[in-house]
Amino acid sequence: MPLLMLVAGGAAIAGAARRTPVPAPLLLVAAGLVASYVPGVPDYTLDPDIVLPLLLPPLLHTAALDSSYLDLRANMRPVALLSVGYVLFATLAVGYVAAHVVPGLPPAAALVLGAVVAPPDAVAATAIARRLGLPSRITTILQGESLVNDATAITAYRVALAAALGEGVGWAEGIREFAVAAAGGIGVGLVLMVPIHWLRTHVREPLLQNTLSLLIPFAAYAAAEQVEASGVLAVVVVALYLGHRSWQVDFATRLQEEAVWKVVAFVLESAVFALIGLQLPVVLRGLGEYGVAEAAGYAVAVFGAVVVIRYLWVFPATFVPRWLSGRIREREPETNWKAPVVVGWAGMRGVVSLAIAFSIPVATHDGVPFPARNLILFLTFTTVIGTLVVQGLTLPVLIRWLRLPRRDAGALTLAEAQAQSEASSAAERRLEELLADERNALPEPLAERLRAVLERRRNAVWERLGAVDERTGESVDDTYRRLAGEVIAAERGVFVALRDARRIDDEMLRTLLRRLDLEEAAAYREGGRR
Repeated sequence: MPLLMLVAGGAAIAGAARRTPVPAPLLLVAAGLVASYVPGVPDYTLDPDIVLPLLLPPLLHTAALDSSYLDLRANMRPVALLSVGYVLFATLAVGYVAAHVVPGLPPAAALVLGAVVAPPDAVAATAIARRLGLPSRITTILQGESLVNDATAITAYRVALAAALGEGVGWAEGIREFAVAAAGGIGVGLVLMVPIHWLRTHVREPLLQNTLSLLIPFAAYAAAEQVEASGVLAVVVVALYLGHRSWQVDFATRLQEEAVWKVVAFVLESAVFALIGLQLPVVLRGLGEYGVAEAAGYAVAVFGAVVVIRYLWVFPATFVPRWLSGRIREREPETNWKAPVVVGWAGMRGVVSLAIAFSIPVATHDGVPFPARNLILFLTFTTVIGTLVVQGLTLPVLIRWLRLPRRDAGALTLAEAQAQSEASSAAERRLEELLADERNALPEPLAERLRAVLERRRNAVWERLGAVDERTGESVDDTYRRLAGEVIAAERGVFVALRDARRIDDEMLRTLLRRLDLEEAAAYREGGRR
């Protein structure tokens, strides 16, 4: 029952958020904070053994599938500097600040806190960046950072935790462990991606294909973790490859897979952000020796350090390599101070930080309580909430104030129309070649129908650029899609009436309705509606 309440409540709030200007992650966190003190709401203690192996892989998988391998490769330098360099820098810098702000906090425990709050969240960054319509390069950099930084943070956390537990881990050992985990995760992903893609292209049953698709992120994560490599990197490598090669998979599988993963992502993202807010009572109860006012002071200091330290890294990482390398200046587009301001402010933390914090052991190997464990949990929670609420709510204001150029919808439509025109021309030539072969002979009406389909597809995108009818406020394409929907609705009504009159059975009704559904979906997709 508690799980059902979490999923249903999260989905309802996320659905309502689409009708408000507030991004869904922020509304879900706020709802979780309020619900955590409503009588009758059960305690939802975040379990790292569930979040890391069961929730993180599918969330990373969907984010990587929607990312562009080519765009990420073109922006590899800034992505690497943020996902690896910044996370390590933040681990050390936040740990340094915490060790000096919190009396009696051992340096190793402070580094544990630094590693826990270092990685920005993949889901939050992607959701907010897309909703705000950020320039494509900034969106790509934020997506790329959030896909890989969890691997860096988890490895840094393991090294810092080993030091805090008295296992005598030095800098050389820490660097070696990081390199092995990263190389191993990438290696596992490279080994798995080709055979998995081969399976996807040779299994023809869409239901089996989708079952395989749902298992892929868990299999990649588990395989890498089994050999003590980074499961995060394995999942990301496999998903980027599969997304880049998705055009080679059967069309029916692609249609079903897209719908399935959208539902999975929606449910998991909704539950995860609601779960963050619901941790408040659990975190406050564990403060123990620290008073709320005292802990709140430390929380403000750590939150401020997290925000400032990100800017201390982002600005030099943006401009210093460009000053030092003419090759970078030639290869990468020109930038100004506005882009790093946005990237620096878009460092929202999320559920991975909380999951890592909850995995801190209660006691060391000697049976001594882990130093300031409850305070670390509290500081992690307040940092996650602070970045999501403060930065998430003010990011749209910041973007409007900076007047960043938004994606030009007209230019995107024009590029789509030109691409479709080239593809339609190639398809028309191929059709005439096929019809010239006697083995492909068709009655002329059917051949004309094929030609009409190609012509309609070519014109559909151009029509979106056309003038709007003053009487209806619709473009030609809007009117076409509306009329297509009305015509199909009339057919659908007749089919249902025939079923009710027992002139056709339910099986035939489902077949006919599915055909209409595909035709209606095609009409809407041709018009650019998703």
